[in-house]
Amino acid sequence: MSDAERAVVAGCPDWVEQVVDWGATYETDHQKMRLAIELARQNVLRGTGGPFGAAVFEMASGTLVSVGVNSVVRLKNSTLHAEMLAIMLAQQRVGSYTLLRSELPPHELVSSCDPCAMCLGAVLWSGVRRLLAGADRADACALDFDEGPIFPESYAYLSARGVAITRGALRDEAVAILELYRRQGGPIYNA
Repeated sequence: MSDAERAVVAGCPDWVEQVVDWGATYETDHQKMRLAIELARQNVLRGTGGPFGAAVFEMASGTLVSVGVNSVVRLKNSTLHAEMLAIMLAQQRVGSYTLLRSELPPHELVSSCDPCAMCLGAVLWSGVRRLLAGADRADACALDFDEGPIFPESYAYLSARGVAITRGALRDEAVAILELYRRQGGPIYNA
C-alpha cells in the first residue's frame, strides 16, 4: 500500500480563503447562518461540492473557529459533509478530539441545513454545545438526499445531553441554495 493509500485528505477548497473573513466577529445567529449559507452557495457556484456549508464558532465571543463545505464528490469521501469537515478542522485548530475541554470556551456548530444522521451523531461526539440549522430535513429530502434515520427523539437525546438546538434559521435563504443546486443538476451522491 502506498503512502497516498494510507492517508485521508480532507480540507476546504482554496476559494474559502477569499470568501471567509476570519477576523470578523459574528454576534448574531443571522450573521453566523449567513456565513454557512454563503459557503454553501459558493460551493455550488464554483462546482466544488454539494449545497451545504457549516461553521464552528466560540459561542460567547462569536469568534469563527473553522468552516466546512460539502466535499463528498470533490474528495471522493462519503463522510466529508460540511458539518464533519467544520468539526474536524475545529478540533485540529484547538488541538483536541473534543471541543468540550474545560479550558476551552463552549462552541457551536452552524449548518445551512439540518444535519444528516451521521452529522447529527458527530454533534454529540464533537463536544459542541449548540446546533444552529437553516433548511430542514424535508428540504434536503425534496432533492432526494437520503438524510438517514433521524427522529424527534434524536434531537431530544442531544438536548438531554446539554446540546442546545435552534432550527429553521434563515430557512428560506438556505432552501434557495438547495434549489440552485437542483437547477444546476448537481449530483445526488447518496441516493
